[in-house]
Amino acid sequence: MRPRRLAEVVGQDHILKAGSLLPRLVAQNRFGSLLFYGPPGCGKTSIAEAIAHETNSRFVRVNAVMSNVAELREILAAARRRPEAATILFIDELHRFNKSQQDLLLPDVEEGSVRLIGATTHNPGFYVNPPLLSRSHLFRLEPLATAAVAGVLAEALADAERGLGARRISADEKILADLAVLCDGDLRRALNSLEVLALGLPEGGAITTAELEVFARERRIRYDADEDEHYDTISAFIKSCRGSDPDAAMYWLAKMLAGGEDPRFIARRLVILASEDVGLADPQALPLTVAAHHACDFIGLPEAELTLAHATLYIATAPKSNSATVALGEAHRALKEQPVQTIPSALRSKTGQANKRIGQGKGYDYSHDFPENITGQDYLEKPLTLYTPKSAGWETKIADRLVRWKEMKAQLRARRE
Repeated sequence: MRPRRLAEVVGQDHILKAGSLLPRLVAQNRFGSLLFYGPPGCGKTSIAEAIAHETNSRFVRVNAVMSNVAELREILAAARRRPEAATILFIDELHRFNKSQQDLLLPDVEEGSVRLIGATTHNPGFYVNPPLLSRSHLFRLEPLATAAVAGVLAEALADAERGLGARRISADEKILADLAVLCDGDLRRALNSLEVLALGLPEGGAITTAELEVFARERRIRYDADEDEHYDTISAFIKSCRGSDPDAAMYWLAKMLAGGEDPRFIARRLVILASEDVGLADPQALPLTVAAHHACDFIGLPEAELTLAHATLYIATAPKSNSATVALGEAHRALKEQPVQTIPSALRSKTGQANKRIGQGKGYDYSHDFPENITGQDYLEKPLTLYTPKSAGWETKIADRLVRWKEMKAQLRARRE
């Protein structure tokens, strides 16, 4: 059922619709090296084969997992000997090639001896050498929509030449749509699943809900630990918590747990959120998330899922303030952009006879001797305003307190003058 022309490729309209860059390059046969980046089963190999077919190019396919330098040298040498064949070298899982293997491709890509089409499920910015990346057009592919996958499944059941039409298996639209949902936009997985279901029925049979139950029970969430899906999902989780959307936060939490994510990693992110995004608006967020992290260590899964859900809901529904984050950033900026301030003599340590003799610590007003610990004394040579409280949650009380203290300081200084 693999498409033979670009026009037969389903989905990916953002790069394949009429007038887009890729179809124009292929129609004029004026493309160089291409990189296709996307999840499994989204059409990377199909698009590469369709391009080779439409341009009458010699198509050489290599899997980076099984290939080696010797094979690569031989392929490149053969391409140099046959320039009229217009060789397209398709490397599946390009991210598996190490730096030296990728560098080996550069001279022939530069000279045009081969036109490289690389396919990867990993972010090329991290896994493809910059010189090779800069010489290639990068196209990102997305998981296929449910309707697109279901449409191909219907064609596969009807097509007697390339599909399962000879078995006369039937399935209504709802069944095919449900199967498409179970396969998470992975068309290859969906076609393989359809084939298994069809071959398990007698000719002329029908795929029903009962046949789908086995696949539903064994559904695997696409989630690659330490790869793009890991980073994208935790990013969505963090932003949902920060955006105070408990439903979205719980959804991404469940996805990570279903995908086998380390619960301690999630707990660490919650601890960071407690200071970075909740902060002084709810001071209880930090001890609660730290407790959740400890609980994950000594409880373990599956019970630790409840602890993570508890902490996630607390963070997502808490009032938000990034004042601590902003204040720290302002302090770093002041240190970077201004001369480092000298520590006032009154604030320096007077421990030891030498320090006492030179007068360190002299003139310091002990804060506890004054109402509300406000002495009117300055603690920087040149006062700075780095912290600005937000009017959220508990921090509103801090804001009121700081206003009152500012007035008290002004009054104390006026008396001294």
